[in-house]
Amino acid sequence: MSSSPPTSQPSSPPPPAVVLSPCAACKILRRRCVEKCVLAPYFPPTDPLKFTIAHRVFGASNIIKFLQELPECQRTDAVSSMVYEANARLRDPVYGSAGAICQLQKQVSELQAQLAKARAEVANMQQQQANLLALICMEMRQSPEPVWQPQLVDTTCFLDDATLSSPWEPLWT
Repeated sequence: MSSSPPTSQPSSPPPPAVVLSPCAACKILRRRCVEKCVLAPYFPPTDPLKFTIAHRVFGASNIIKFLQELPECQRTDAVSSMVYEANARLRDPVYGSAGAICQLQKQVSELQAQLAKARAEVANMQQQQANLLALICMEMRQSPEPVWQPQLVDTTCFLDDATLSSPWEPLWT
């Protein structure tokens, strides 16, 4: 048996590439999701509705163009804003989120007016209570000490002709 020098084993085929699910955007657009897909980090395959809503209002090419123009640190917030605005535009095609903001500002103003009115009413009631209390205190200070006076009772029904006297006699007599 001859000893052969160790030969390198034939190279094994490279491990199969991990096939990840395409992002929601590529799945909806029916295209191949590339490794550096601009949309993949922001539209995961588990949330296709997020891209569908944004795509309906802004269009895929506009979303891609907009994201490419932004630094990566701002893209997450931009996607959130686009999805929010798209939802608002679907509910109110004319004003979108501006209409919702305007409506909320109006509601805040109305509530502030109601609060101011309620505070004024409370202050008015407190002032009325204070005035009433002051008036009661003044009256108590001005009136003399109450003097005890015996009550008089009409005793004419108890008198006979022999003992006629004043019709009013003190109770204790």
